Amino acid sequence: MQYPNFYTEVKPIELYDSLSEFLGAFEAGKLEITYLDCVKLAGHSCPTVAGAYLMASKGLNALYADTLPSRGSIKVEMHASETEGVTGVICNVISFIVGASGAGGFKGIQGNFSRDNLIAYNIPMKGEVKLTRLDTEKSVTLSYDPSIVMPDPKMQPLMGKALQDLATKTEKETFGKLWQKRVEEILLHTDLHDKMITVIKD
Repeated sequence: MQYPNFYTEVKPIELYDSLSEFLGAFEAGKLEITYLDCVKLAGHSCPTVAGAYLMASKGLNALYADTLPSRGSIKVEMHASETEGVTGVICNVISFIVGASGAGGFKGIQGNFSRDNLIAYNIPMKGEVKLTRLDTEKSVTLSYDPSIVMPDPKMQPLMGKALQDLATKTEKETFGKLWQKRVEEILLHTDLHDKMITVIKD
């Protein structure tokens, strides 16, 4: 399996998962979720997937400070509807990271470790995504705007040609490289993250 090198240069998100510890999946329940994991989940790498990853990372840092975030104990709420724009993609990535599921999620074991009914849409808020700790009810609201990292001007015409099946193999490869280059800049230019991600503690 080959992929851009920068996927593995993105800082992993470290978590504690009580269900994983209970069932012996990960020693002491400690695990890491990487950007590559999220690319596999989404099936692609783009500014939206990158933004969801960054919002999850910043949101968890705000909620848990110096302690490991507790996976499976966090509610995810979205301002928009599930079918609006890229809302579903963002929620899928964030909920995967924090271990939240909708009505069809894991129901738990004798009242413990449940992951279901932890996702909601169409929730009024001053942002795009709201993460809430179930133990303390503390929450953080996040928004994402990657416009500060502009796409290469050659991307748009190359995309048009590729979608119309008019691009050469070289042009298709060039488009993919330019696309991923922007994603790389969004993820690895950590000095820009505070400008792209708005964090509001509730």
